[in-house]
Amino acid sequence: MKKIIVAAVAALSCLAAAPALAGDVTVTLTGVQARGGQLLAALQTRDQFLQPAGAYGDIVRNPEAGTVTVTFRDVAPGDYSLSVLHDVDSNGQMKLEDGMPGEGWAMVNGPSLRAVPTWDQVKFTVPASGDSRLTVPMIYPR
Repeated sequence: MKKIIVAAVAALSCLAAAPALAGDVTVTLTGVQARGGQLLAALQTRDQFLQPAGAYGDIVRNPEAGTVTVTFRDVAPGDYSLSVLHDVDSNGQMKLEDGMPGEGWAMVNGPSLRAVPTWDQVKFTVPASGDSRLTVPMIYPR
C-alpha cells in the first residue's frame, strides 16, 4: 500500500510540474479593405495592453479585400487582448484624425466600443487545452 501511495504522489508531482499546454489561436478578420500597407496583428497580455508590445504577433503585407485569417501558434493559456491595425502608411503607428482612428483596426467587441477600450471589454481566454477561434470585423474610418 505504501508503494502505491508513493507512486501516486510521485505521479501527481510530475503533473504539477508539467508546463502549461499551448494551443493555436486562429483569428478571422472580416471586412478587410484593399488599402495596401500591412495588417499588424498582436495578442497582448494585461501588462502589454494598449502598448506597442505583444506576446504574439504577425504581419500580413498588402492584404486583399475580404476575409484574412491569422494564426498565432503555440499560445500559452490565459487572458489576452487582440489588437489589429491596418497600417496603410507602414509606419507602425495608428494614424489619428481629430482624436479618432485614421486607419483600419480591430479588437474583440470592437463594434461596441465608444471610447478607449478597457481590458475587461476586449479580453478573451485561451483555454488550457485545445485551439481557439475568433471572428472579428475590421473597422475603417469613413
